[in-house]
Amino acid sequence: MDETPLPEVTEQFARTLAPGSDAVIEEMDAKADREGFPTVGPAVGGWLRLVARMVDADRIFEFGSGFGYSAYWMAPAVSDDGQIVLTEIDADELEEAREFLDRGGFADRAAFEHGDAIETVEGYDGPFDVVLIDNEKHRYAEAFEAVRRKVPVGGAVVADNMIEAGPLEFEEVQALLDGDDIDANETSRGIATYLERVGDNPAFETGLLPLGEGVAVSVRVE
Repeated sequence: MDETPLPEVTEQFARTLAPGSDAVIEEMDAKADREGFPTVGPAVGGWLRLVARMVDADRIFEFGSGFGYSAYWMAPAVSDDGQIVLTEIDADELEEAREFLDRGGFADRAAFEHGDAIETVEGYDGPFDVVLIDNEKHRYAEAFEAVRRKVPVGGAVVADNMIEAGPLEFEEVQALLDGDDIDANETSRGIATYLERVGDNPAFETGLLPLGEGVAVSVRVE
């Protein structure tokens, strides 16, 4: 999609209200702009931190961390003796994440896991108060199934790229959710499958945060 369907004024206002950035976040933003690296951006980053604060998060798990942008935004909301688990298949990006969080003073509450996130989470017992799903879009539903029982009542599962994500076609996602039998691409089908899976699970209630590229926030209620 060439243009975001989300209101630009909403994004701008959310950026204004978001917690202030620091020198490390500014460097990460510059890196993302320079390299064309997809991050959630400061508007969603501020919301991720707020979600972590609202659930009083002690432990956070990320499916796909890149160079640590989302983790850095959430890290201040984690207690000094808490933990945020970063996962990344790219070893160089994971090392960059380690360096950024170290410079921000957050590396002591972070675990850096190199490898497949869905395989990694199987080695953790939980609970995880916040889970961020931002790995391969066609594996979102698989990630949810791997972690949902490790989210306590009151905890949140956050999934990025509900409306935009490279080859994702929003119209295809909507058609699939409406039950239409269409020839959708893998990314669109993956997002639709995720939304169906989390929406059909009675233990979670889900809403859409219309910022960035669209964020689904699911709270465990039972």
